[in-house]
Amino acid sequence: MSVDVGVAPARKAKNFPLYQTLTRFVRDPLREIQRISNAADGQVARLDLGASRPFIVTHPDHVQQVLRTESEIFVRDGTFWRPLHGLFGDSIMSEYAEWEVSKRILQPVLSTKTIRSLSEHMASTIDQAVGELAGPAREGRPIEVLPEMGRIVNDTVTRVLFGDKIRQAEADRLIPAMEQLATSIAFRFLLPFVPKSIPLPGDRAFAEGLRAMDETLFELVDRFRYDAGEGYDIFTALCKARMTEGSGLDDTWIRDNLLAMWATSTETTTVALTWIWPLLAGRPDVAGRLADEVRAVVAPGEAVRPEHLSELPYVRQVVQELLRLYPVGWIFPRITLKETEIGGVRVKAGQTVLISPFLTQRLESVWEGAAEFRPERFAPDKARTYHRYAYFPFGGGPHQCIGRHVFNMEAELILTSVISRFTPQVQPTEGPVEPRIGATLRPNQPIHMLLHPVEGR
Repeated sequence: MSVDVGVAPARKAKNFPLYQTLTRFVRDPLREIQRISNAADGQVARLDLGASRPFIVTHPDHVQQVLRTESEIFVRDGTFWRPLHGLFGDSIMSEYAEWEVSKRILQPVLSTKTIRSLSEHMASTIDQAVGELAGPAREGRPIEVLPEMGRIVNDTVTRVLFGDKIRQAEADRLIPAMEQLATSIAFRFLLPFVPKSIPLPGDRAFAEGLRAMDETLFELVDRFRYDAGEGYDIFTALCKARMTEGSGLDDTWIRDNLLAMWATSTETTTVALTWIWPLLAGRPDVAGRLADEVRAVVAPGEAVRPEHLSELPYVRQVVQELLRLYPVGWIFPRITLKETEIGGVRVKAGQTVLISPFLTQRLESVWEGAAEFRPERFAPDKARTYHRYAYFPFGGGPHQCIGRHVFNMEAELILTSVISRFTPQVQPTEGPVEPRIGATLRPNQPIHMLLHPVEGR
């Protein structure tokens, strides 16, 4: 085969064949994907999974191409998106016209201006939820971190999502149902090419959780069918949009968006805020600086308020570095609509491309001491020096997470509220705490923590 003069032949992706990766992949899939990412070092890689051979794209230039400059040909569709589409339907987490409708309606509700108007409600909810930790702290009883962070996050998200329209009994059904969905989807997420007709572990629990979620959400939608009421919450905005004459929207569309927003606002935030405590335990100097800043701004006995956050730059840096190591969405699958090239590698129409903030944000060639927790990376003078797509914990381009303002404010308020009252002490674990692959990166074992009340607070 001849090559025209002046036309460079396409490069080949760095290939990782199944026979070389299978044993390690079965034993610890996340560690094997990290090993592959490090070996490729920014070069486009090809992962051989037998039934599927996706490309892994990690270099910031290539990530920018997929998420922004050629986003119209890299879409949220295909085999690897199947488990999520089955859960979220035609919502803000979908693609094409369905996504555009949902984004147009939801974006104003989740704008910085609107979230600022909700911030006092968020802060008071967080203050009350964190206050419930005083009991175990006084008794010297360790808390299990993930469920306690989940309780605080769920109380907060419920207010933003539903305002005052949801009953406590309904919220009490949604929370365990979402937990069941988040933990049982792991195998379908890992093996998306396995047909639904073939049962996998977790399928039955997933179906039960989805049934409880659907029953509760559809009952709620029906109660406000003819009068959506007032409020800045997401539920009210969705109901009003459906009631608009000629909208063509139905109950299922509201359900899909409520479930998508609930899942992406609770599970991801809970998991991220679970990881912050072992990170701080491993860097007592960072924990000390964080505590000094918080307690100099928030007076003893004072509830944390939104206006405190502007005086807490190190809190913001800590949260940004947390999201570098444990981004809220760890992998973004895309399918190519037409042939293109990424880094000189030809990618044909219909092929899958995997983008991962978790991998890019841990590349040693991009981040010095990438595995280390260093909040000073995000000091203003340093943060401006990074490639725009070296750090993208909320995605990028048209599909950048519209709830990122909610997450940032919520995470900073929760972290500040806990640190203003308690000195955390993470308890020893059986072996290292490592992320376990799934829809999110949950710890591989429970994390327990003693909370020592701060004297005078």
